[in-house]
Amino acid sequence: MTDDLFSDAIERLFAAHSTPQQVRAVEEGASAAPLWREIHESGFADALVPEAQGGAGLGLMDVFGVLLACGGHALPAPLGPAMLARAVLAEAGREIPQGPIAIASEIVEGEDGALECPRTAYGLVSEWVLASREGACALLATGEATLTSTEVHGSLEGHLRWASPPLDRAWFSSAVDFRAAGAALFAAQLAGAMQRVFAMTVRYANERTQFGRSIGKFQAVQQQISVMAEQVYAARMAAEIGCASTTHAPDPLRAAVAKARAGEAAVPVAAIAHAVHGAIGITEEYDLQLFTRRLHEWRNSFGSETYWNRIIGESLLRDAAPTSLAFIRERLG
Repeated sequence: MTDDLFSDAIERLFAAHSTPQQVRAVEEGASAAPLWREIHESGFADALVPEAQGGAGLGLMDVFGVLLACGGHALPAPLGPAMLARAVLAEAGREIPQGPIAIASEIVEGEDGALECPRTAYGLVSEWVLASREGACALLATGEATLTSTEVHGSLEGHLRWASPPLDRAWFSSAVDFRAAGAALFAAQLAGAMQRVFAMTVRYANERTQFGRSIGKFQAVQQQISVMAEQVYAARMAAEIGCASTTHAPDPLRAAVAKARAGEAAVPVAAIAHAVHGAIGITEEYDLQLFTRRLHEWRNSFGSETYWNRIIGESLLRDAAPTSLAFIRERLG
């Protein structure tokens, strides 16, 4: 019931402030600040922050519907990452800025001492990045970094480089596995985007007519949509597993399963959606590409399915469980 209340509220917020037209505007360089103000004033950014620090004290499982909505509206702002970052900062007793915060699990240190966060999700629309390296975290201002676009059409990822790294006192410890946390967040966003793509595809198949009847009545199209439905709901179930946590930090192995399965589903879901839509699906004016582009981008954020499947396989080989089924029941049940 709580999840439904949150989902309904965030859906209304995004329907008003994250429309396809507004998403396109941000992709083309417009400021996401007005959108972020609405999100911040709604209180959702502090959903995972403990009540003692002014937040709602919720866990990932409680905000799963919010994360789905972020994907379902192609939200051009880092609400999911910011919710996690704000919880981590609150837990460490650090000051929490009001602006949008991205998270980064990869920091590269150059020979000149500069720090780089390559391909940071939402890097182009964030004022801060909470970066993690071997259990140490630092909140870095994007305004102090050199920001480079990935040159991918419409992408909000960015390469960030700080020529002057933060002082030692700026770093603090955190037990949160940022790569696993990011995987859980983006698995949920992938599931939300796939649900949106599926709904668009079914609607189009019922509306588009050929030879006197809707193309959705043709058996070949029905078969494709059936395969698509299986993939979409498998991804959602996996994403729910990844977010099955009463705290702001997911179980790393569950997050691995979530991201691996959601990433795997993203490819056929996007392909089938475009096959059913035909040429109109790839036009700039039609909204489908806003979501399928994100499926391909988010699939690689915080590790692709290849990376996470290897993590799962290595965990299985190290585990003392006598069978694979026992491993699944004990570690993922």
